[in-house]
Amino acid sequence: MRTFAVSALREPPFPSRQHDATGRVAQESTEWALDQGLISNGHRLHRLRRADAAGLAGRACPEGPVDGLRLLADLISWLFVVDDACDEDGLGDSPTRLAPTVAALLDVLDGREGRTDGPGAAAGPLGAALGDLCRRARAAGGPVALLRFVGDVREYLLALLWEAANREHGRVPGLAEYVQMRRHTGAVHPSFTLTELATGALPDAAQRTEPSLVALDLLAADLVCWCNDVFSYGKEHLGQPDAHNLVAVIAAGRTDGDQSSALRAAADRFNEALSAYLATEAALLATGDDGVRSALTARRNWIRATYDWSLRAARYA
Repeated sequence: MRTFAVSALREPPFPSRQHDATGRVAQESTEWALDQGLISNGHRLHRLRRADAAGLAGRACPEGPVDGLRLLADLISWLFVVDDACDEDGLGDSPTRLAPTVAALLDVLDGREGRTDGPGAAAGPLGAALGDLCRRARAAGGPVALLRFVGDVREYLLALLWEAANREHGRVPGLAEYVQMRRHTGAVHPSFTLTELATGALPDAAQRTEPSLVALDLLAADLVCWCNDVFSYGKEHLGQPDAHNLVAVIAAGRTDGDQSSALRAAADRFNEALSAYLATEAALLATGDDGVRSALTARRNWIRATYDWSLRAARYA
């Protein structure tokens, strides 16, 4: 699948960089996951190491304080653990099975993880780790950064229930529905938030609601998710087929269900979105202030990082 992806996807025309502290952060983030109880020695430890969360974080955040990079790497590690629990360990097979975990994690986001009389008491290691991420986000960026991060993670958790309902009923979503929900199941927005926080480039409310930046934000999220979908399709299709992939959704919408044509269509969709992104970015660069330019750099880095990491990560081997 990597051979197809390299030949069919347009390589993002952005610099390929990596933070100098990536190796150090990789070790520290693995130790954090172990200390939080997210994983233990054995299969889950091996699986997380293969995912190379720090490698992705180091490419998405190639400069800035090490503490900011650590926070981003720990978030990505946490997301990989949740993703694997849902996709490979059966937690996401049905909404009734997943709902108690989501409720417990929402309790953490509401600041109730220390209570013993609510769902948060059952959050377990996932909740403890999420609480740690929230506390560090607040320490780094104050209440504004925390509120934005909490909102992003909340959307991610609720989108996981949508995936679980689809799995339970064997339902393949329509293309427009999938595109919208993929932005949330891919956890792109909380990742963007912590990247901006790490580089000191968190846009203010006026910038975030600027229509042109909103449009570019959605394009960047789509590019990250669709690149991931094309690179990961081979592994997902050969294992336990899952409808939550752009290629699978496109194939299901075709009368012949041809996967080769769907792969090409998914790659074409990525390439067209990249062209649209570059045009939108150029217009913003011509008129935007330094805050907007920093936000664009964060998104550029994420698009390039996803492409480079997908080429190398053993997760999709």
